[in-house]
Amino acid sequence: MKARPQPLAGRRILVTRARHQAGALASRLRRLGATVIAVPSIEVRPPRSFRPLDSALRRMDRYDWLILTSVNGVTALFSRLRKLRMSRRHLQHLRVAAIGPATKAAVERHGLRVHVMPAEYVAESVVRSLRRRAKGKRVLLVRAKVARDVLPNALRHAGAKVEVVEAYQTVVPAQSRRRLREVLRHRRPHWVTFTSSSTARNFALLLGTARLNRALQGVRVASIGPVTSKTLRELGLRVNVQARKYTIPGLVQVMVSAEKGSRRRRGAV
Repeated sequence: MKARPQPLAGRRILVTRARHQAGALASRLRRLGATVIAVPSIEVRPPRSFRPLDSALRRMDRYDWLILTSVNGVTALFSRLRKLRMSRRHLQHLRVAAIGPATKAAVERHGLRVHVMPAEYVAESVVRSLRRRAKGKRVLLVRAKVARDVLPNALRHAGAKVEVVEAYQTVVPAQSRRRLREVLRHRRPHWVTFTSSSTARNFALLLGTARLNRALQGVRVASIGPVTSKTLRELGLRVNVQARKYTIPGLVQVMVSAEKGSRRRRGAV
């Protein structure tokens, strides 16, 4: 039986996702023949205090909409519900919006229905989807400590009453600094992947913004979507490929397409 082609065979790919979230991307890349080098540029931690989130959860009957922007936010929210001896029953009156299929799937695993998932998995698309529906409504937005204000500001402008609570924070893993520099010196990757603006910004902090371009010279940069790409460009990096669908499968597919295109060009020479 003929072996299936491995379009990423011989490629070393640096994955910068948080350690607990890197598995899905790494396993897809390995199945396609890549050598995966995992050096997390982000670590997810609890917020300094759960008091604002707990307070919001105890007042869930006052909200009309719940917006969740990441799997980490979903995990934190349901963890605090259990801690407060509450259940999904306390959320069932809400209409729920989720950014991205992974977030939607995480919500649904907890038995809640997702009413809105925008066609594009960025905050601006959520605003377009909710602008009319949220007018005059009370909205709870659960997110990371450091996040863009595009979504809450736009919804307030559309007439919604928005409360933002922090469910988790992201930090730079100090132990990754030495590891990252060793990798770039001795096991130089062909690709580096970025799955959020936070992974990009923290990567720059680990290496030092001034030496970022030099450190990645000859390494192709793959971005999961336009917001991440914008951050990478602001950091002075060239984005070689951007996923057409802003998902992990979409990110992998765009790298596969780029590799196939490179091989065709080499074959034509």
